[in-house]
Amino acid sequence: MSSPFGPATVIVNPHAGRQRVGRAIPDLERTLRERDLEYTIVRTNGPGDATRAAGEALRSGCRFLIAVGGDGTVNEVVNGMFQDGQTIVEKPVLGVVAAGSGSDFVRSFGLPGDATRAGLHLTGDNTYPLDVGRIAYTAPDGSQQIRYFANVAEAGLGAAVAARAERLPKFMGQAKYFFGFWLTLPGFRLTNVRVQCDRRTYEGPAYLVVVGNCQYYGGGMKVSPRSYPGDGALDTLIFKGPKSDSFTMLPKIYKGEHVPHPHIAEMRAKVNVRVEAQRALPIEADGEVLGTTPATFQVVPQSILMKL
Repeated sequence: MSSPFGPATVIVNPHAGRQRVGRAIPDLERTLRERDLEYTIVRTNGPGDATRAAGEALRSGCRFLIAVGGDGTVNEVVNGMFQDGQTIVEKPVLGVVAAGSGSDFVRSFGLPGDATRAGLHLTGDNTYPLDVGRIAYTAPDGSQQIRYFANVAEAGLGAAVAARAERLPKFMGQAKYFFGFWLTLPGFRLTNVRVQCDRRTYEGPAYLVVVGNCQYYGGGMKVSPRSYPGDGALDTLIFKGPKSDSFTMLPKIYKGEHVPHPHIAEMRAKVNVRVEAQRALPIEADGEVLGTTPATFQVVPQSILMKL
């Protein structure tokens, strides 16, 4: 059963999931061969490799890209699909194999986390029209940079947690986000923000602004439970504080039961979300730490076909 989208380029981060992804490659290849899916494997060695590989594959005539790894690998592949504000080819197809990496992105689609079962989803023509978010943010040198994201982006505490988690030992796995949160929270201060979602505006104190395309982040937290990644909208949650809410709210976030809440402002944007802050807030997208506010988040509706 070959793919109706043509041969696939399989972009693998063998280091993801504490090397588990690399060890899962033989099982994935066996599944692809059994399903008669024509493919080429590209292994990445460092940051930016997956983005370059994705762009090169699409420019060479491939339409079907498979990201094998965690959310960072998916983020890089998605960014490689875009050039000059649009996808390199019309409706590129994205397959994702988490292969034990603990990817949050695949949770919104109910896709399995192991290579063998995930490989079974790569054949056939079943797809989902996937929105992608676009961020214009402030880089450390003061310039404006562009980055795309498929899952969840945020400004404030969550980005500071992601930066802290990156410095924790790799053997901690997804628990890095949990411990990173409690290590970062005491020193993180509320600041006044202005968040504009299309015609609605919030002005006031906040310690976290979440912009969700999908639902999960941070190792299984269902932070944006009302997000549907094909509805042409970005869901924005503004956590207004006090920080002490975290002690009661965090367990509920894992279940997606933290909204509605009097200390969370919810808004939805079909055009863009503009975030400005009295103190520059760090920004992350799909677990990748980027720059700071001010930043603008836009939705690129149904620009990619997600392989299910």
